[in-house]
This record gives sequence, structure tokens and C-alpha cells, in this order.
Amino acid sequence: MKRSIWFWLYFVIAIILAVYFATQIIITCTGRGDLSYVRNISITADVANKDLTPIAAAAAVAPGTRAFGHTLDEINARIAATPGVKNSAVRRLPNGNLSVHVELYQPVAQWTDGLQYYPLSADGTIVNKPTDTRDENTVVFRGDVPDNIGDITAAAHNIIADLNYLEFIEHRRWNLHTTGGITVMLPEHNPADAIARLNVLNQNHQILSRDIDILDMRDDARILVK
Repeated sequence: MKRSIWFWLYFVIAIILAVYFATQIIITCTGRGDLSYVRNISITADVANKDLTPIAAAAAVAPGTRAFGHTLDEINARIAATPGVKNSAVRRLPNGNLSVHVELYQPVAQWTDGLQYYPLSADGTIVNKPTDTRDENTVVFRGDVPDNIGDITAAAHNIIADLNYLEFIEHRRWNLHTTGGITVMLPEHNPADAIARLNVLNQNHQILSRDIDILDMRDDARILVK
């Protein structure tokens, strides 16, 4: 008898809970309860001190919007298309609010088409967020850009005062163009080492200030001057 009482007691409680949760789901989906509305959106990024206003604008979900009025895929697609966003993820929290996390490109240089300057990440991605001016002490690239520009960018910073821009030639090696109009033809292998040698040569002999057109450094054994 006692087992029968406990069975029916648990059965009734289970029915009550099932009805309660089913009712809450129906209320939420029909937009009648508190959980049906987005009260706030939390946005976090992998880079500190970044302006995340464009991310919020791309989400386009204002407080008071029905939580189920927009699919997460639609929201995430808009955020992922925002300039500077590398990856993004959007999830709906149990309270109806939205949580957004973005991974941003971290510019290490700039790319120019001759008119505007675009942020350029270390993996060679040109971010569609141009400006009309070149950033101070920034390495600039033109033309095609390979997948990894980290090493060449770091090396080029050593001669930033004389650097105009870098150009990838035939998808295999670099030409370095100076502010004085000299074209430095870097070798296909170890171009960073060649830039280091160029920097020492310039410090000792001011070669980048001379009236020459081309420095051919493709041969490790000698440098040709034209």
C-alpha cells in the first residue's frame, strides 16, 4: 500500500512538472512570456580594448526583440560579414538573451591599392576596412599577398624609415621598394636574412640614400647594383 501511495505521488508530481514546462515552452514560443524577449546582448572578443559597436550593429537585435524572431544562423551570418571578424559564434541563453563571441583579425601591416590602405593580418587576409592614410611606422604591401607575412613584416620593420612598400613577385619572392625609389630584389629563400644584411649595409654605407635604381640580392654570394 505504501509503495502505491509513493508511486501515485511521484506520478502526479511528474504530470505537474510536465504541464508546467510545456506551458512555459508554449508561452515562450508564442511570444507571451518574459523569456520570449531579448533584454540584452553580451559581446566578447579575443582581443581586449576593441570597439565592438559594429558587432552589435551587425547583430541587429534590439532589446525587447522577440528571442525567437531571428534564427541564430541569420544573426551569426551578419556578424561574420562584419569587417575585421575572423570567426563568430552566437548562442541563445536560457533566459532568452543572446551571447556573442568573436575572434578578430589582428592587423600587422597594411595593404594598398594605391588609393586606400587596408588592415592586413599575419595570415595575409586583407580586411575590408580601408582608410585614406598610411599608419605611422607600418609595413605596407601591394599586389598579391601570400598566406604568411609574419616573418617578412617583422624583418621589414628594421628598415621602416626607408621602406615604401613590399611586393610579392611571381608568387615566390619579394621586391622591396624604398622611399628613395630603389627597388631591392630579395632572394626567394630567407628574404628576412637578406633584409637584415641590407640594414647593416645601409647603417655602414648609407646605400639606400645613394643614386641607384636596383639592388639585386638574389645571389647570396654577391649584390648587384644598377
